[in-house]
Amino acid sequence: HVEKISDILSEGDKITVQVKKVEEEEIIVSKRLIDFEKNWATLEKKFESKDVFDAEVKEVVKGGLVADVGVRGFIPASHVETFFVEDFESYKGKTLAVKVIELDKDKQRVILSHRVVEEEEKQKKKQDLLQNIESGDVLEGTVQRLTNFGAFVDIGGIDGLVHISQLSHDHVEKPSDVLKEGEVVKVKVLSVDRDTERISLSIKDVLPGPWEGIQEKIKPGDVLEGTVRRLVNFGAFVEVLPGIEGLVHVSQIADRHIGAPKEVLEEGQEVQVKVLDINEENKRISLSIKEVENDKNQKEIEQYQRDHEQSTFQLGDVIGEQLDKLKKQ
Repeated sequence: HVEKISDILSEGDKITVQVKKVEEEEIIVSKRLIDFEKNWATLEKKFESKDVFDAEVKEVVKGGLVADVGVRGFIPASHVETFFVEDFESYKGKTLAVKVIELDKDKQRVILSHRVVEEEEKQKKKQDLLQNIESGDVLEGTVQRLTNFGAFVDIGGIDGLVHISQLSHDHVEKPSDVLKEGEVVKVKVLSVDRDTERISLSIKDVLPGPWEGIQEKIKPGDVLEGTVRRLVNFGAFVEVLPGIEGLVHVSQIADRHIGAPKEVLEEGQEVQVKVLDINEENKRISLSIKEVENDKNQKEIEQYQRDHEQSTFQLGDVIGEQLDKLKKQ
């Protein structure tokens, strides 16, 4: 639509026109028809070669957008973006990269798509990433989707899976406890399968490990509360801090001889343990339940002795006072 002829023509311009009608006093010519043929020929070339080109959105109409591509081009709502758009008003006057996906000259029908351009660009980035990514790479990504078994993270055009076991050093019941969709996270690439386009990721591996600086948190001689996590023939593994398990050797479980740890312990049981030794480099902690019990017994004995001595002393005082009274009588 043209509001004023001066918007598109000036006196003295040389233009090509097509004669539409010859009358006695005038000749009717059309510039639009010539422009249409020229622009249509250009669109046909772009359609055949699948070119990407820019188009300015002129109108927002029911069902999509109208763009100026030399002729009136229509972008259906489903071809505007790769995602759902509720309100298209902000697109008016905007320039979009588009492709011609349908042409019908008889109906002067031109269908354009911005979504196809976005999808192809995304696929190109995906392939580039798949070819260049390697195990051990640390990348930044966005959490796209949470499931019962983990989280899918977009690392730049392709989603990788962070299995629930790779979300944290702590035990995770469900991914939504530690992540939310849209969150930006750092991940480490564990494996890449280029044939199936599957990428395994880890958030846990880029977080400080629970063993880091453990010798500053726990020292030999400390008595800690812990939970029995596993029972084996040679002892019990007790979790004393999130992600930190130490071994109570079977000889350190009780004063008496036991055939197997399960005779006196069960998984999930809360126990007190004494730290015997820490090896941060090898991620090992030696613990003892027996030592805690021995220490308690020793304290009880010492307390008993103190109480007994005090009672004896008090009894002596009473007897002494009685003897003094008898002497005075």
